[in-house]
Amino acid sequence: MITQLVEKNINNIFLNYCKNTMDSLWSSPSSSSLQTPLTLTITFLTLITLIAAYLYSILRLSLHLQGKKIPAGSFGFPVIGESISFLRACKQDKIDEWLENRIKKYGAFFKTSLFGSKFVVLSGQIGSRLVFQGGDNGISYQQPKTVVNIIGKHNLFELTGVKHKVIRGSILGFFKPESIQRFVSQIDLRVEKELLKELEGKDSIKIVDLMKKIAFSIAWSTFFGFPDGIEKDKVLEDFKIIMKGLRSIPVNFPGTGYNNALKARARLCKRLSELVMIKKQEMEVKTNESFLSELVNLRDENGEPLAEDVILDNILMLILASHDTVAVLLTLFIRHLSRDKEVYNAVVQEQMEVMKAKRNGRVSWKEIKMMKYTWRVAQELMRLRHSLPSFVRQTTRDINFEGLHIPKGWQEFDPSRFENSKKNYPPYTYLAFGAGPRICPGAEFGRIEAMLVIHHFVTKYEWKEMAPDESITINPMPYPSMGLPVRFHFKNNH
Repeated sequence: MITQLVEKNINNIFLNYCKNTMDSLWSSPSSSSLQTPLTLTITFLTLITLIAAYLYSILRLSLHLQGKKIPAGSFGFPVIGESISFLRACKQDKIDEWLENRIKKYGAFFKTSLFGSKFVVLSGQIGSRLVFQGGDNGISYQQPKTVVNIIGKHNLFELTGVKHKVIRGSILGFFKPESIQRFVSQIDLRVEKELLKELEGKDSIKIVDLMKKIAFSIAWSTFFGFPDGIEKDKVLEDFKIIMKGLRSIPVNFPGTGYNNALKARARLCKRLSELVMIKKQEMEVKTNESFLSELVNLRDENGEPLAEDVILDNILMLILASHDTVAVLLTLFIRHLSRDKEVYNAVVQEQMEVMKAKRNGRVSWKEIKMMKYTWRVAQELMRLRHSLPSFVRQTTRDINFEGLHIPKGWQEFDPSRFENSKKNYPPYTYLAFGAGPRICPGAEFGRIEAMLVIHHFVTKYEWKEMAPDESITINPMPYPSMGLPVRFHFKNNH
């Protein structure tokens, strides 16, 4: 049986061989008149062989699926599939159009190929229920190979079984409401300091850059207790490269987004490994209340400490998961307040009440609970535009859904839109934090972080968009294409 795994291996062999051959041709001048013709002949014959093998794998796959009703659709070009048209739609903020064109042509559930993987696109509540309901439904969480290779195969999103249960249990324990309440004042101080540092002496700034720096700084210090300084700034720059590479075409040539992201990951792992070693030494002297200490003290199913690659992959996962998701929400929040005077006034009024209620100049859990309207605005923004344009799962066996056959190894891409913003919305229609057994464990922490940033920004500053017609670009997150530049000044009461 020829499955997706065989096809992927052929793709990888094909791409790696091309890369190695071109590298040798470009870097090593021939020393004889026969070397170049011989090399070119071997390369040509090898390429023909690999193309034939690729076509043969497609034929065998077609024979395997013969007589089974699979979703309609197109896999596009070999290897790259429909990745180029999808990325173009992301850049132009036309994912809706990209999906609608295929839904009109193929139906609500259709097949495609993106970033080197086969996908079935499921839309609507029924599709969401299949993806998120959990249990033995033949579906597991698995991201495309680009994401796995960049973030690491040992991160929580990819783990299953006992190891997943152990690490997820640790994350849930660290992020449960009664635990993170003690961090509120600490995060409040960090937000205030970061805003002052980034905005002092300026009269304009790009909101996207500002929110990314604040979100990263909070994760860096609160989750892991890492120090500020040059290393932190270098890590942030490499994270920016990683984010660009997550949805790149998996072609590992020098200069490609995928190649750059893999190099950035290697640098990050080296720096993080050194920082983890320092924190371990500090923990031998005094206790450290951070998620890093949780990871270091965890034991696997055999009672052994977690391997270093498991710790590093989950540090990367947690920073990535908390970095752009919160930054997207905060950017879109500021953008909306710039354009909706009624909502702006209501948010400011509520935050001024919070200011009056603060004790010792710091926001506590009590004041967070006062921010009900502000959080409802955030929820509506997440409903209208999710920070992640898809949720991805992989089938672990052949399954049947709505009369269609979905083969083992194909992945499921669910970009459903949700229109019900009421509190009692139907199950599997509001997925801002996912759903089911793998719902985001850091949702409450994200809420606290977002509310604190909005509190300080709207109570201390006034601003105006410099490019009011700026469009949204998804690359891979939905950000204003110019970074949302604004002019700002301190409010008169500060």
